[in-house]
Amino acid sequence: MTDQPHVAFSDGHEIPQVGLGVWQTPNDQAASVVATALEAGYRHIDTAAIYGNEAGVGEGLQRAGLARGDVFVTTKLWNDRQGADEPAKAMDESLKRLGLDHVDLYLIHWPAPKAGRFVDSWKALVQLQVDGRATSIGVSNFNADHLRTIIDATGVVPVLNQVELHPRFQQTALRAAHAELGIATQSWSPLGQGQLLTDPVITKIAAKHGRTAAQVVIRWHIDSGLIVIPKSVTPSRIKENFDVFGFELDADDMAAIAGLDTAGGRIGPDPLKFP
Repeated sequence: MTDQPHVAFSDGHEIPQVGLGVWQTPNDQAASVVATALEAGYRHIDTAAIYGNEAGVGEGLQRAGLARGDVFVTTKLWNDRQGADEPAKAMDESLKRLGLDHVDLYLIHWPAPKAGRFVDSWKALVQLQVDGRATSIGVSNFNADHLRTIIDATGVVPVLNQVELHPRFQQTALRAAHAELGIATQSWSPLGQGQLLTDPVITKIAAKHGRTAAQVVIRWHIDSGLIVIPKSVTPSRIKENFDVFGFELDADDMAAIAGLDTAGGRIGPDPLKFP
């Protein structure tokens, strides 16, 4: 297996820096996709209850036949299950679908600030970690104020915040807050939903290194210290997206990609307004 980098969490655990995201992967394809990824060397799978494919992910884990401790599995609490009591029930349902007795990381999927339940939800996740159903706990799509609110309420710092992040939306201010608080940053839509693959800055760097545009963008995440979860259902691309450990970007490459950042680069929902 490829000797891949890991990122340390503040709770003493660690996560493989490159994982497979399965957003929009149909449940009936998820098993083969996950099995293909694990055969290619991935050891980190990121799913969520709302994706509707936890059962397929679980089947893929079984097909691969790896020891449980060799695969890092993340799932997430959806907005309609937030509150004091629902997260424990939602977790049990996710574990049943996955065929697991615990996940390595459980995240609150969105802060959903209008509902005002994310603090109670975080308290529930803290208990799920105590109970052993989640080895580590974190959040997704939280801004710095949301993070400080849950930390102030519980004294427990999320190990990770999974947010939209790619070269056109680099989230520098939020990443600085994460560094201050000891929170790892994970990137969803790391390829800008494919929009970056024809960008002339990226394609020029790809030609320079003899790599694909996707590999360059994934390598940018790695070299930036980010955890990255590219998504694909195509076996060749799944393998290509993992073949990123044999080169590094130089200072000129990083400076060129830094110049792609734009205030209007967000593609997905604004966490302050969703849902």
